Amino acid sequence: MMEPTLLVAAAAPSLPALAEPATPPRSHHLTLRPRLLKAGAWLFAVIVLVAAGVFGYQWAFGPAPATYATAAVERGDVESSVVAAGVLQPVKYVDVGAQTSGKLKSLKVRRGDRVDENQLLAEIDPVLAATALTSANATLESMTSQRSVRQAQLVLATAQRSRSDQLFARQMISASDRDISRANYDVAFADLASLSAQMKQATAAVGTATANLGYTRITAPMAGDVVSISMLEGQTLNASQQAPTILRIADLTTMTVWAQVSEADIVRVTPGQDVYFTVLGQRRRWTGTIRQVLPTPELINNVVFYDVLFDVPNPDRALNIQMTAQVYIVLASAKQVLLVPTSVTGNAIQGSTIKVQVLKPDGRLDVRAITIGIKSELSAQVTSGLAEHELVVIKTLAAAGTTRNPLAAGRGY
Repeated sequence: MMEPTLLVAAAAPSLPALAEPATPPRSHHLTLRPRLLKAGAWLFAVIVLVAAGVFGYQWAFGPAPATYATAAVERGDVESSVVAAGVLQPVKYVDVGAQTSGKLKSLKVRRGDRVDENQLLAEIDPVLAATALTSANATLESMTSQRSVRQAQLVLATAQRSRSDQLFARQMISASDRDISRANYDVAFADLASLSAQMKQATAAVGTATANLGYTRITAPMAGDVVSISMLEGQTLNASQQAPTILRIADLTTMTVWAQVSEADIVRVTPGQDVYFTVLGQRRRWTGTIRQVLPTPELINNVVFYDVLFDVPNPDRALNIQMTAQVYIVLASAKQVLLVPTSVTGNAIQGSTIKVQVLKPDGRLDVRAITIGIKSELSAQVTSGLAEHELVVIKTLAAAGTTRNPLAAGRGY
């Protein structure tokens, strides 16, 4: 058996290496500069990141300075007033009625018409009044005729009494005959006196009937506007017990505002105070002066109110009856004075002195004593202790040292 022959291949002879191009020697300074620049950039980036982290940590978890809600001291106008609700009424009006009975024959005006004094407004059927006047005149004429008879009888009785007195003095008639003549004279005199009184009564009846006939023509007692009509043509008016109202005439050139002031404010309201008001739907402001404070109160929903009256001219008829007025009674006012919000003064009253905090430009607080002047619902006058444009602290929003982290704050940390 033949042993396997191990064949070994002879290594091939190596080829000569290719020659590389010669590289010039590099400078040591040029090699070091890029490395320094790269290292400096990395160092700057690290410093920036560290600073940002520190700042972020301080912002999120570090203590914060105190913050305040402030108001600037400004100049302006201030007014202290009592506010009340009112209603407009004419300062002068009259209800025109019928003084005689009868059917309303015609109505000469309509609601809203302007009328002059003594202008014819309505007519009542004059038949009944004319008949009554005719009857009264007839009675008077009859009594006038009877008076002539009575006067003639008195003349005769006077002559008979004189003659009988003369005859009795001569003893030509008896005393009985003389007494009869005297009695006849007294009766005639009394009859004439009685008839004269009846004639006066008849004359008065004629005057009444004449007046009633005149009352059938109803005229305006004053100039003004017809604001309401209560009767219509054809209705029967019965004036035997009270005069029925036909229409109302009002003078709208001057209106009266009836303002209702509560008992808590009425002690500060006196006649002569200035007052102004507005009505719904209009920006115009009307002014006036309080004329009267009625002493009798009115109870509305268990609240006591007093009526305060003042007049306002209304030549352009812009104000109408029963308009609702928002009334402001001026108690005190000032113009271009130093003002702060009323939230700064709290419940302090006029003339009192309180202490407030003033925020300085550098963030420090300065405690000041100020004096309160006129105070309204929105602002209060400062008579001393503050200067214009200073910042007054209303309240502290965040105390010094409070965390700024919104997550921690939201979790109650």
